Amino acid sequence: MAEALDFTDCAALVERGDPVRFRAAMAAPVAARAVLFPLYAFNLEVARAPWVTAEPMIARMRLQWWRDALEEIAAGGVIRRHEVVTPLALAIRAEDVPVLLRLIDARDRDVEGEAFVDAAALWSYLEATAGGLIEVAARRLCLAKDKRFRAAEAAAAQQGGRPQRSRMPRWTAEEIAALRRLYPENDNLTVARELGRSVTSVANKAYQLGIKKSARLLTDIGRNNVALRYRGADRAEELPRDLPEGGRRRQAGDGADAAGDGPPSSLATGG
Repeated sequence: MAEALDFTDCAALVERGDPVRFRAAMAAPVAARAVLFPLYAFNLEVARAPWVTAEPMIARMRLQWWRDALEEIAAGGVIRRHEVVTPLALAIRAEDVPVLLRLIDARDRDVEGEAFVDAAALWSYLEATAGGLIEVAARRLCLAKDKRFRAAEAAAAQQGGRPQRSRMPRWTAEEIAALRRLYPENDNLTVARELGRSVTSVANKAYQLGIKKSARLLTDIGRNNVALRYRGADRAEELPRDLPEGGRRRQAGDGADAAGDGPPSSLATGG
């Protein structure tokens, strides 16, 4: 259980390498961060893989390492122990893997640094990278019902426009009773998953009914926020400031170079 909640290493990676997404994730409930930080850390590692070496073959070996890790997650068997892969396996499902594999395939074009031939090629790249990341996050966080989300995307693609929002079904008396029971002592993501609704639907209905979070839950959320921030600050203070990024990760014991479970050191350095 402790491992399922330990996304501190992922949060530290995202804070250093993708500060905008880090701030966005910190604004989300703690339960949502357990999904967002591993997903964003994965995206960060894949995005920078083509740029850490001048050798195309080594860059593609790094990307293949992440493909193999995703295939392990999809297979549901033994998962390699790694600061990002392990929590990612707990955050996503097998159905998310094809979307993330397309993200890796799109990043492969960065290895050669080719220019986009036209606007359509650029939009296709953005849809596979940032768009794929949003799709998986929305699915895991119940921000959109899967079938409706895909149907809206398909309709928008055919019409050449944006997906249209679809309404959630009306609340039943049983669902409202469950909401009154679950909402005060659980975060919105947990309630949404239990009821099969979106987080927005849960939050809006609770507001309409005047249902509030308990003082205990709000206190726990505040403590978790502070603890995560302080753990990240303490970790950063332990590292010499003049080390390059790769050296900071190895000395901190972050990732594959220190643990020996990720891409070999030669791949990380380009040597």
